[in-house]
Amino acid sequence: MREHSDTRARIQEIALRLFTEQGYEGTSLREIAEELGVTKAALYYHFRTKDDIVASLSEDRHTEMENLIKWAQDRPRGPETRREFVLRYADSLYDSNHHAFMRFMERNQTALRDNPKVARMRDLMKGVMDILCDEGDSTAERLRRSMAIFTLHAAWFVLKDEEVSEEERKDAAVKVALDYIELPPAA
Repeated sequence: MREHSDTRARIQEIALRLFTEQGYEGTSLREIAEELGVTKAALYYHFRTKDDIVASLSEDRHTEMENLIKWAQDRPRGPETRREFVLRYADSLYDSNHHAFMRFMERNQTALRDNPKVARMRDLMKGVMDILCDEGDSTAERLRRSMAIFTLHAAWFVLKDEEVSEEERKDAAVKVALDYIELPPAA
């Protein structure tokens, strides 16, 4: 069973890279199989279509986010929960291939626009904002807190040409994200 999950993960990794480099529509299952070093039939054993690969990548991230949102919903609302949520969110981003998935989604927006799995991701991001924002928060406060999450994602795009380690990138992103969360509401 371990070999099955290793092969599945390797297919996802290769597909994600090719989809990002060449575009979703510009990448074939044959190219993924060739890069993996297997036949197209062997690839079909794990994924029948490119949509199946995207669905698997999305489902993995959905599960992570659902678990994180559930964790926060079971805690008292307030600054401590928001802070811990941002730290856990950062860990989930930086300890997985999620940044590669986000880069893929950003570069393939047109091809993915109507994909139901991508729409589910947008719904989950609304759930994230519900954790970070309280009822009655001003528009500016809601925007500021959403910038905390955006910062965690943006570190890969904004700092892509910086010669920093992943740990330094994460530390900087977390520091700025926590600044957004912990500042007192604007007057």
